Amino acid sequence: MGQPAERESGERTAEDGARFELPPGQRLQKGWPVTHYGPVPRFRPERWEFRVFGATADGDKHCWNHEEFTALPYRSVVADLHCVTKFSMLGAEWGGIPVRTLLELAPPAPEVTHVMVWAEYGFSSNLRLADFSSEQSLFATHKDGELLTAEHGFPLRLVVPHLYAWKGPKWVRGVEYMTTDRRGFWEERGYHNVGDPWKEQRYSYQEEPGEGPEL
Repeated sequence: MGQPAERESGERTAEDGARFELPPGQRLQKGWPVTHYGPVPRFRPERWEFRVFGATADGDKHCWNHEEFTALPYRSVVADLHCVTKFSMLGAEWGGIPVRTLLELAPPAPEVTHVMVWAEYGFSSNLRLADFSSEQSLFATHKDGELLTAEHGFPLRLVVPHLYAWKGPKWVRGVEYMTTDRRGFWEERGYHNVGDPWKEQRYSYQEEPGEGPEL
């Protein structure tokens, strides 16, 4: 993977005069590049199911089909997307189901500290519960008022704006509540267990004690 580039920061001024700051090492991106590992899955609505399982408060698994899940209360947030490959897309409008809505409908047990977000083909990403439950965290179905394309995660992708974008997988299918941390797909392959772009937490060798399980 190599060493991260020398730290740098930048700003741009939007048309309305607001100022946006880039995290260290990032560059401003026009448009939205497609980045993912593996093929784009085919969406089959009749087979699609969203599951919440693991250490739930009631001990049960909670499931929604596609029609049920997309009928949950919709919310829009304006937030940036910071890719670990060093591009940043600023001021996007994301629409979808707030993570906090899911946490209310299927609460975690009191001892839950982390979640594993599961996506198609067994892809996974682990997050601290505090990051997952952030007010701006969203299961996105739309960007800038339009349905996500398949390449960008349709029918559902997780958006956690204050972390690098890989922590919010495309093609999400479920959430596992965990009482201890465990690394996800990219975290097992050398990426930072937390992924805070403002601290430039790109790779596992940068981790401080307590920031992740042993590799």
